[in-house]
Amino acid sequence: MLIIFILSFLVALTGAVIPGPLLTFTIEKSLKQKRGYLAGLFIILGHATVEFILILVLLAGASLFLQNLLFLTLVGIIGGMLLIIYGLLVIRDTTKVDPDVDFNLKDINPKGYKGNSFIGGIIVSLSNPYWIFWWAFVGWGFLVANNITFATPIALLLFFIGHELGDIVWYLPISTFVYLGGKSLNPRIYKYVLLICAGFMLVFGFYLILNVLISPPQV
Repeated sequence: MLIIFILSFLVALTGAVIPGPLLTFTIEKSLKQKRGYLAGLFIILGHATVEFILILVLLAGASLFLQNLLFLTLVGIIGGMLLIIYGLLVIRDTTKVDPDVDFNLKDINPKGYKGNSFIGGIIVSLSNPYWIFWWAFVGWGFLVANNITFATPIALLLFFIGHELGDIVWYLPISTFVYLGGKSLNPRIYKYVLLICAGFMLVFGFYLILNVLISPPQV
């Protein structure tokens, strides 16, 4: 059970540190809100709300309509392959970055939703095609590979808590840092964080594939 929590946490943290719409929205709200240091928390609460609903939908769909061992196995394998590919792309792109060039927070000028952080967390999540694609294969693949269903509520709860905690431990410090006047992120540190996370993507991608093949999902 503990391994589910740890892996879920690491997978979420790996996804969180990769630049994307949610990170951009968090920085923008942290810079402009009166209590910007709380922006990250409320954004992730909105993000967690929609993820909780999505997890229930995925599990209900697997239970009611997708009682096909081959299909569920393919979901796990495809999810693992996507993680490996994405990890390699992150490594390729990150190694091309000049570490002496600052990541300037003030250069970010996001367009789109400007309102409540909680609602914004929901809207930004749903409007991100990568997030939907990730859950359709990687997230669901994790559930399938570890036989997490409604019949295993403790495992399901640990998976959800670990996943959301992985987001919080990244976005909350970023939100606080930006609010307190951060002008830039240390590019060298951020570069190595990305490389470490990309390496974990590769490891977990292989784990996901092997786990599905060695221990097929239960239907």
